[in-house]
Amino acid sequence: METAKCLIIGSGPAGYTAAIYASRANLNPVLYEGLQAGGQLTTTTEVENFPGYPQGITGVQLMDDMKRQALRFGADIRFGMVTKVDFSQHPFTVIIDEEKTIRAATVIIATGATAKYLGLPSEEKFKGMGVSACATCDGFFYRNKDVAVVGGGDTACEEAVYLAGLARKVYMIVRRNVLRATTIMQQRVINTPNIEILWEHSTKEITGNEKGVTGAILVHKSGAEKIIAIDGFFLAIGHQPNTEVFKPYIETDEQGYIVTQGKTSKTNIEGVFAAGDVQDPHYRQGITAAASGCTAAIDAERFLSGN
Repeated sequence: METAKCLIIGSGPAGYTAAIYASRANLNPVLYEGLQAGGQLTTTTEVENFPGYPQGITGVQLMDDMKRQALRFGADIRFGMVTKVDFSQHPFTVIIDEEKTIRAATVIIATGATAKYLGLPSEEKFKGMGVSACATCDGFFYRNKDVAVVGGGDTACEEAVYLAGLARKVYMIVRRNVLRATTIMQQRVINTPNIEILWEHSTKEITGNEKGVTGAILVHKSGAEKIIAIDGFFLAIGHQPNTEVFKPYIETDEQGYIVTQGKTSKTNIEGVFAAGDVQDPHYRQGITAAASGCTAAIDAERFLSGN
């Protein structure tokens, strides 16, 4: 049975940053990358809002840079997925791929959150080529272009208003005849002249070519089809934090996000920490995830030094 001072579950900006800091603190971290090495950023194309890259960088390259930096300081980065944990006693027991057991003195959970998609084949085809789940990340690329936002809650309204400041036209595709958002967010949408709400519509298909998205085929609840010409298609129907395996032990909110204490990364279990989108339902940015990875590594080092 293998032992580890610091086991990091998940990659992406939070996991890799935690590995960098934990390595430099001589914690000899072991990191399991999960199903998607590098996390959600690897599904984006250009990243222009991460400090230190004035010309921008691809999400894949950014994550590779972080990974190589962690490796440089001695992090043990492996492919594998956590399938079971036991946080009832210390050291903690973590099962990898249903077969390998690791006993860990500290655990940093950085498994992220997965954006909810409609399940259309064309979504997958054009992901990173016009299909996005983050307006703050990708909105800049659609200056003076036409885009669509799917959803009717607060997130969808926030994304639509944000995009309206960049794009020429923003369509909101709403399945119902009302918005689920708070009153103030509804008013912001209604008062933004270049937002058009397409009530009681669902997306049948996203159209495009080798260059990316060119439009969407919508269906009204009456059955009538409508085609809109767009360059970007933004999903704003929520995120699902990847916390299922931890829920028997770790406190989560009603949406499934891990609850951390104050400005720390501490969970309800001493010695278990959380970083990145798995505990952040509000910002969900690469830079905030990286910052929380730093926090988690420092919290883990202090926990170990105090024990």
